Amino acid sequence: MLRPSDTMKLSLDALRAHKLRTVLTMLGLTMGVATLITVVTIIQGANVYVETKIANLGADVFQMARTPFAVTDFEIIRKALRNKHIHKDDFEAISAGCAECVLTGASGTASIRANYLDTEVQDTSLTGQTASMATIESRTVESGRYFTEIEDQHASRVCLIGATLRERFFGSGDPLGHRIKLSGEEFLIIGLFEKNGAVLGQDADNFAIIPLNAFLQMRGQRSSLTINVKVPNDPALFDRAMDRARLILRARRHIGPTQEEDFFIGTKDSYIQLWNQISGAFFAVFLLVSSISALVGGIVIMNVMLVSVTERTKEIGVRRAMGATGRDILRQFLTESFLQCLVGGTLGIGIGFVCAELLNRFTSFPAAVQTRVAILGIVIASTIGLFFGIYPASRAARLDPVEALRAD
Repeated sequence: MLRPSDTMKLSLDALRAHKLRTVLTMLGLTMGVATLITVVTIIQGANVYVETKIANLGADVFQMARTPFAVTDFEIIRKALRNKHIHKDDFEAISAGCAECVLTGASGTASIRANYLDTEVQDTSLTGQTASMATIESRTVESGRYFTEIEDQHASRVCLIGATLRERFFGSGDPLGHRIKLSGEEFLIIGLFEKNGAVLGQDADNFAIIPLNAFLQMRGQRSSLTINVKVPNDPALFDRAMDRARLILRARRHIGPTQEEDFFIGTKDSYIQLWNQISGAFFAVFLLVSSISALVGGIVIMNVMLVSVTERTKEIGVRRAMGATGRDILRQFLTESFLQCLVGGTLGIGIGFVCAELLNRFTSFPAAVQTRVAILGIVIASTIGLFFGIYPASRAARLDPVEALRAD
């Protein structure tokens, strides 16, 4: 019986003797593992991306609105558009009547044009907020300040802007203290938010925030408000606050015990659950595609190994005549198959790391190959090597030494 080191040496010599064939054999598996690693990395990065970018809420915040926050059924959205608007007096009723609601705020949004001198920016998101939203929402003021409760009460024409408006209007200059026009009305810039970048291809920095009362003076009752409630550091109180706010709004809308609500409550989990449903389907499809690629790579390895057995029939006969057992031949061919898959899988993991680094460097997407994913790639490659190498190896081991020596 050959020592493992001798088997390894013989296998490496056989692979080195046919370098091009070895490289081409590993290529299919390399691409399969690289695809798998990249797909898993993208899905994991997307989960983080959704948490930090799309679900722009803390775990201790819930929202109440006329329409659903995260849903894929268009029929539900169409039906919700017939619901009554949520107005400022609804927000005030919840703020006054919900003792469990630690901090309550309201906001409304509209799409407008923003102007500064001769420059105009289309499709700017104008958001009116109560002063309390400075503490509730997760966006960070980079410079300047948020507006005060007094400024909100007096509907002061002050605003905070996103990075897109700053870059379009002022370049690298300081926008604080300048006046811009929002929907035709002048506002004084008092604050600038940190840059968010693009969210799923959409500019997340083309916005301006103004006091809610100023927003209502401009928009009247055309916009339904979103009520935001923050209950920090107490999950039980959070649930009670959500129940209390729901009861208050149901009572104001005269919704009976058995009637369906005409408003929606959303939390950060609402966005995450929706994303998990969407990403789960994508992940299954991508995983199937990458698995097929890896499977094809394994089949290629088996075919090449079968050809190798045919080409090396005489070599096998000589080795058997010199005392090598069928088990020695089996181990050698299995080792060759395993080594090709191991190297191919390692290269695939390397390509996955490169893709993750490129995504991190050139986009705002948080992609990184985790250790368990890299280990998964190695395990898959090794399993494929052993599985698809068994038949060629057993065929080589079963060759009759005498018949093998007679082969041309």
